[in-house]
Amino acid sequence: MSERIAFITGAGRGIGREIARKLASNSFKIIVTDVNLTNAEETVALIKEAGGEGTAVYCDVTKLESVQEAVKTSLERYKTIDVLVNNAGWDKIEPFLKSEPETWKTVININLMGQIHTCKEILPHMIENGYGKVVNIASDSGRVGSSGEAVYSAAKGGVIAFTKTLAREMARHKINVNCVAPGPADTPLFQEIGSYNQGIAAALEKAIPFRRLAQPSDIAGAVAYFASEEANYVTGQTLSVNGGLTMC
Repeated sequence: MSERIAFITGAGRGIGREIARKLASNSFKIIVTDVNLTNAEETVALIKEAGGEGTAVYCDVTKLESVQEAVKTSLERYKTIDVLVNNAGWDKIEPFLKSEPETWKTVININLMGQIHTCKEILPHMIENGYGKVVNIASDSGRVGSSGEAVYSAAKGGVIAFTKTLAREMARHKINVNCVAPGPADTPLFQEIGSYNQGIAAALEKAIPFRRLAQPSDIAGAVAYFASEEANYVTGQTLSVNGGLTMC
């Protein structure tokens, strides 16, 4: 795996950053993409401090043209992309009937269309190379729903369905497509949401059997498995990482 290249979206902070660091520790060369290039460069600096290799690339997953440019830049640098991790995501907690169309559009464009854009651009290169692993980050809200996250849950449910369909279509090319569905995680995004509802973290911790929120490293470990050779015969699967909050 020393020559494997991983393209990770939303890797400038939170779960994406930890996925990048985890895969780098497993000898992957990391393409750290993010809409915030400063954050992406900070992630690369952490990777290099630990002895790994990575490069920061600007990418707005909501725009196909931006994804195309990011992929072009990445291929010019590394010649190939072996692993795609679709991590970029965003949410706004609020009752559905109080939400607005502009929010719906943003949530769907980032969480669902972003993954469609990257897969459309990167899968042909994987097919040409005869190797590839795709790990899509969904959410347990896409499996069981979540109050205050109606459109986000719909988008993440779409990611799960998209994963299964791609897994079927890509199997003849020997490309694995799997999905990780995190439960509530202690990330910068969650902390921003927490300021909206101060009691949400405490309530969730009481509901989770392990009595804590997921750490980004918990999610990164699951992604590392799907990206590894140990998962060569695993495709079309959705793995929940939620401390037992849901068991489905």
